[in-house]
Amino acid sequence: MAAQSGIEAIDNDQNVMRLHAAFFDRNNDGVVYPWETYQGMRAIGGGFLLSIASALFINIGFSRLTRPGKWFPNLLFPLELENITLAKHGSDSDTYDTSGRFVSSKFEEIFSKYARTNPDYLTKDELNEFIKGNHEPKDNFGRIAGFVEWNTLYILGKDKDGLLQKETIRGVFDGSLFVKLEEKNNLSKKKHIANTESS
Repeated sequence: MAAQSGIEAIDNDQNVMRLHAAFFDRNNDGVVYPWETYQGMRAIGGGFLLSIASALFINIGFSRLTRPGKWFPNLLFPLELENITLAKHGSDSDTYDTSGRFVSSKFEEIFSKYARTNPDYLTKDELNEFIKGNHEPKDNFGRIAGFVEWNTLYILGKDKDGLLQKETIRGVFDGSLFVKLEEKNNLSKKKHIANTESS
């Protein structure tokens, strides 16, 4: 797959949607359990309640979709990364296609349609308009999923002025934002420990 706007799928198995989800596979076994989602959320700066809620919502909401042909639900609610594209829900931006590839034109459309203040970021109001603009009729699950996903991104990814930068949003699609947030969070913890020890 050729590069599109700085994001490229590694191969047919590991597309950008899989890269996005793979960050939360903390032990790299191809399966994401709720405790791994929780650990990943904490690693990127999510608070206790946000991380618990995210783990429950994501794993309970999407586990069954990533386990086709398995009739009985697994009460550990695993997400199988090899089937993660089956968890693509409605009422979204279509920035991932059905194969999990990044669709540059759909990504750019977010900003051409909704970034009225500046083409390089979304304000909170513009983000809310974007979320509402993605709503599909009779798709309650997709609406809720979109609302939760985008507001979680806003909480964790907004800058000091309360803006969601274009590159931040781009980074969430391939998971690179998660790596940056984890590094930033680890650095902040180290500084806090160093300051505490020197006091």
